[in-house]
Amino acid sequence: MTILDETYTLPNGVDIPKLGLGTWFIDDDRAADAVRAAVEIGYRNIDTAQAYGNERGVGEGVRTSGVPRDELFVSTKLAAEIKDYDRALAAVEGSLGKLGLDRIDLMLIHSPQPWDDFRGGDYAEGNRAAWRALEEAHRTGKVRSIGVSNFQQQDLENLLQGATVVPHVNQLLVHAGNTPSDLLAYCEDKQILVEAYSPIAHGSILENAEVKTMAEKYGVSVPQLCIRYTLQLGTVSLPKTANPEHMRSNTEVDFEISDDDMNVLRDLRDVDYGEHSAFPVYSGK
Repeated sequence: MTILDETYTLPNGVDIPKLGLGTWFIDDDRAADAVRAAVEIGYRNIDTAQAYGNERGVGEGVRTSGVPRDELFVSTKLAAEIKDYDRALAAVEGSLGKLGLDRIDLMLIHSPQPWDDFRGGDYAEGNRAAWRALEEAHRTGKVRSIGVSNFQQQDLENLLQGATVVPHVNQLLVHAGNTPSDLLAYCEDKQILVEAYSPIAHGSILENAEVKTMAEKYGVSVPQLCIRYTLQLGTVSLPKTANPEHMRSNTEVDFEISDDDMNVLRDLRDVDYGEHSAFPVYSGK
């Protein structure tokens, strides 16, 4: 048994694999090949988003992977700019059409604010409206599980005011060097599973001397150490790659980080994302 066989169970009884494939920055015309390669290696959790522009390719990869649909867990995300019920409901149909699937296993609101106003204005009412649309899609079976991404505690509290379904998932930027411990604890208290995107800090942590030394101590690579760290935090880990060799290496995390080393990684502060700081989620807001 490897990490690819391990799952968490969401509060609604749906199982989600602990390790998934992130597809941000994988072009649509390359996405199908990446998904097929990942599934052949043993991945069963595939994550995309409307904003990635590759739902068509991801869906093709899922449909042509040779693995029964029921064995794959496919996530996508509602565009961050959609903050009303009707457009959100239509966007669910849009994702189903682009993916070429009859259901989505997990659909998230990608951000509590549009990307051009990330961590900016008040979109509380719009988020509640979009959430009602996801609840409707969940109720009708078009979406098996629903959640959010990049939501802070106040954003979650806003949703919970009128929600009939507590978000099953909150997908967050979590990695050694950026561990939002208070938010992780809040989500755990609300039984909201956290998914860690960019567990390797979008590559920025690869040259961190302290992390490199720790990886050498365990006889693993820096990416393997960072993925293992997010798994031991109790999150789903979603490393992104289109490289089959890296996909395979990312699954080789059958080791245990000691409590002391977990504390070192948890307390680490390393958030220099370099050129990627241009993206809202890495901007430090």
